[in-house]
Amino acid sequence: MSPLFPALDAATPGSGRIALRFGQRSLTYGQLNGAAGALAARIAEAGRVALWAAPTLETAVGTVAALLAGVPVVPLNPKTGERELAHILADSAPSLVLAGPEDELPSRLRSLERVDIPVTGPAGTLPPEAGAGSAAMIVYTSGTTGPPKGAVLPRRAIAVTLDALQDAWQWSADDVLVHALPLFHVHGLILGILGPLRRGGEVRHLGRFTPEGVTRELSSGGTMLFGVPTMYHRLAEALPDDAELTKALAGARLLVSGSAALPLPDHARITAATGRRVVERYGMTETLMNTSVRVDGEARPGTVGVPLRGVELRLVEEDGTEITAQDGETIGEIQVRGDNLFTEYLNRPDATAAAFDGDWFRTGDMAVREADGHVRIVGRKATDLIKSGGYKIGAGEIENVLLDHPAVREAAVTGEPDADLGERVVAWIVAADPQSPPTGEELTDHVAAQLAPHKRPRTVRFLDLLPRNDMGKIMKRALHA
Repeated sequence: MSPLFPALDAATPGSGRIALRFGQRSLTYGQLNGAAGALAARIAEAGRVALWAAPTLETAVGTVAALLAGVPVVPLNPKTGERELAHILADSAPSLVLAGPEDELPSRLRSLERVDIPVTGPAGTLPPEAGAGSAAMIVYTSGTTGPPKGAVLPRRAIAVTLDALQDAWQWSADDVLVHALPLFHVHGLILGILGPLRRGGEVRHLGRFTPEGVTRELSSGGTMLFGVPTMYHRLAEALPDDAELTKALAGARLLVSGSAALPLPDHARITAATGRRVVERYGMTETLMNTSVRVDGEARPGTVGVPLRGVELRLVEEDGTEITAQDGETIGEIQVRGDNLFTEYLNRPDATAAAFDGDWFRTGDMAVREADGHVRIVGRKATDLIKSGGYKIGAGEIENVLLDHPAVREAAVTGEPDADLGERVVAWIVAADPQSPPTGEELTDHVAAQLAPHKRPRTVRFLDLLPRNDMGKIMKRALHA
């Protein structure tokens, strides 16, 4: 297999091109070669390593070092609770933990050998590349239906995903990526750190997301921005009163949103103010990236584009029958196959077997396909597909209509049992003005006027805020709790 990081492999002590920048701290490719190479030599005999994945320069160096050493790395969310952390450690059985010298680790990790991640070292020849099928990372799922499962990601999956995104986004060594994503997920760590390094470009991590930080970095050479919908919503809200932010976003080559659907009103506000469209893509921990809107394709807010190079995608009925209709209406579960897939859930052959239909991975995401092949996701099978009165209803479509109402700040749609309909549509609303919220009847009529009558909410509930996880996704199970 060719090197994951060709620019790093070819770097010399004098290579002055910036690879990583975290605030005022940065490393050139030559410096990263030295630091990561030294750490790779130190951990080469480890069976598996845990990584305290704080949003720091050390986390990026530690990840690269483990990949250079061919040692599987387990990124740990610093906010993980004690019980979940204990499960991950027992399941993955790392032989040591990598951390920044200043990181304070919880007691659960103190029984492991600790290796502080260096940011200096002599540049030199890097270790031979590990095999394409060997484990690169073990990334734990969110655990919404039980204890988190460790998805084993092979080196091949990382390489083919990043190369497919190069094709879809025309990603090059000249790009400078700006983001403030967590570094214990696929989005922030694999796409946001390893992506630029594979291309030989630069990544600037903001540490903490702010519109001011986005403005500063995009105005000083940044060409790409990665974010999640909550970040783009904050940018959209700030745009009318921030000429510098508007100019910075307008000057970016590529704005990418992922991890959840970006509401159509935010798409419209950003495009109207900046002339730039936000590109959406679709992926999962187990599959890395599956689809994306292409930069050389048609702007299509509300879709996640077409399958990436090397990814096969199909929609199926509940009984496994493949859906051939591309009518924008027929809902089916997304199944994918390709070299982008994980190899297994660690220590869970039962869960691994259940996740596949032959060699097709069952994503649990429901979608429709447009006539030209674009995929529009309507939600998760477990929480966003509502069966009401004999109809299959996707929550996402209703949420977008609700968010278009001027009195609505946030919206989520779920189903709950109904003796007559099977399930009824329930809308959960955060009002734009809590002192003067819209009426439930007003919102129901608003939906019924734009969608089929059976899609209107039967129940409307108002909240002060919607529960979200670290990536900004609404935790719908918590709504009913």
